[in-house]
Amino acid sequence: MAAVLISLLSMTWGDEQMNFLTTDSARRLAYVQVAGKGPGVVFLGGFMSDMSGTKALHLESWCQAQGRSFLRFDYSGHGASSEAFADGCIGDWAEDAQAVIETLTEGSQILVGSSMGGWISLLMSQRISERVAGLVTIAAAPDFTEDGFWAGFNEDTRKYLLQEGVVNIPSDYGDPYPITKRLIEDGRAHLVLRTPLELPFPVRLLQGDEDEDVSVQLANRLFAHIKGLDVQLRLLKGADHRFSTPNALALIEAAIADVIETIEN
Repeated sequence: MAAVLISLLSMTWGDEQMNFLTTDSARRLAYVQVAGKGPGVVFLGGFMSDMSGTKALHLESWCQAQGRSFLRFDYSGHGASSEAFADGCIGDWAEDAQAVIETLTEGSQILVGSSMGGWISLLMSQRISERVAGLVTIAAAPDFTEDGFWAGFNEDTRKYLLQEGVVNIPSDYGDPYPITKRLIEDGRAHLVLRTPLELPFPVRLLQGDEDEDVSVQLANRLFAHIKGLDVQLRLLKGADHRFSTPNALALIEAAIADVIETIEN
């Protein structure tokens, strides 16, 4: 899959300057990039989130202090990128991530995937494994469209979704989530917990024990499912899904530093 960088002209979104990448699917993706040494760090955000969250901004500053390259971006339908959120799906957002990584970075990268970004980063590890030097996930939510949304819907909700094409469910983070028929059906084409998942590079899975959105059980399931020689699961007591307290941010830093040290040694 190719992508075309149409402009490096900076535009303002809120108080922030950012650039845009247009993919061959005509989706216009906002991104912020910091130059530096490799392996670079790429942050992949979560469902209905954007690249201006606490974790992304903290890691940008951390990488800058080390002189390490860093990239954060918004999937289509998220943040400053084009398209409507309700029109998107896992396949679209994985295409976005691949376009950004392949077009804007050089060499192998350390992917840091938060929540849905953990699922997307696992897909990248399969699709463009030669560009992945290591993986850090934060409350990774692989297969959540099937095992979370669909499995949690009762028969009436499932029937309504299939007939109407969309159902809105409450969110603790703001506006309701519009869950579409396309999101569910497309998600089934990208499940990663039903087939072998071999990751031949350092993997650090981070999880809070008070996360009400992604359970420790799911983290253990992912840990057990991955086949690799250097896979670790690290639990943080008291951490919720946001994983943005000083202790949580320090653990993310430590995990990335551990991956870098492993790669370089």
